[in-house]
Amino acid sequence: MVKMGRTPPAHRLCFGTAGMIGRSISFSPIGRFGDGPEINLKPWEGLQKELREGNTKKRWMEREAYAYWKGNPAVAETRMDLMKCNVSEEHDWNARVFAQDWVKESQQGYKQSDLANQCLHRYKIYIEGSAWSVSQKYIMACDSLTLIVKPHYYDFFTRSLVPVHHYWPIQEHDKCKSIKFAVDWGNSHKHKAQEIGKAASSFIQDELKMDYVYDYMLHLLTQYSKLLTFKPVVPKGAVELCSESMACNAAGLENKFMMESLVKGPSERAPCTIPPPYDPPSLSAVLRRNSNSIKQVELWEKRYWDNQNNSSRLRGIGCYTIYRGD
Repeated sequence: MVKMGRTPPAHRLCFGTAGMIGRSISFSPIGRFGDGPEINLKPWEGLQKELREGNTKKRWMEREAYAYWKGNPAVAETRMDLMKCNVSEEHDWNARVFAQDWVKESQQGYKQSDLANQCLHRYKIYIEGSAWSVSQKYIMACDSLTLIVKPHYYDFFTRSLVPVHHYWPIQEHDKCKSIKFAVDWGNSHKHKAQEIGKAASSFIQDELKMDYVYDYMLHLLTQYSKLLTFKPVVPKGAVELCSESMACNAAGLENKFMMESLVKGPSERAPCTIPPPYDPPSLSAVLRRNSNSIKQVELWEKRYWDNQNNSSRLRGIGCYTIYRGD
């Protein structure tokens, strides 16, 4: 908990006041954005290229017409709830979800967890774990329509995403029905579904280049330093660490990924310029646009299930106009 009047920690995953609805992530931990040897998560720059190539292996129309998710459900109740949406003898919610056993996967050489080989479904589900999940950018980089279960944590780029332009919103407390409708809608509106998926992957590839991430880090730390009420000093007896000394003490994949992501020298260009903050009316307009887009999807979903519950055939959904929020 951050007390008023004190500078918040820059590397904390979430911070805010009690009762705050949206918790912020000011700084994705560098290791989690770049590399994760414990689960064979490669450095971002190389993985970006692999994901781009993986997208070309199967055209969107040739992909499985279901919503896919694979991860560790044990870390959060909401993920355990998602597992109930899997296909069964009683229901087919258009979801294909799988529990990832990382211990078994590591023993088998991570053959079933290569992210670049998971762009095989038209739809992919993003759901938080115990907090924010590092998986969001990998899921959104697949050209698949991303179905985002209502989040409570935000990565530094998340608020740039626009509902029904970059992703499709999924209701948190009625996941199965919400996913079922989203997939049925996408399969009935293939062109628009592909358009949303492509907008998301273009955003991930174009806006999350490591050069831009480092620019963000610089601007964040610069603004953060202005909040300090004391002059930082090097403690007596402190030992300076450099990138090389950290990598040299590592072994195996940890050493390999550190060396691959090692920055060899300073940038030859100036950092990007961050636009000024929104004024209150502009910020209100953005929030209202996003809220209206989500409410529009919820309205379509309600009509869909009202029709289903009335045992009438699905009709008229193709006549609804996508609310773009422009």
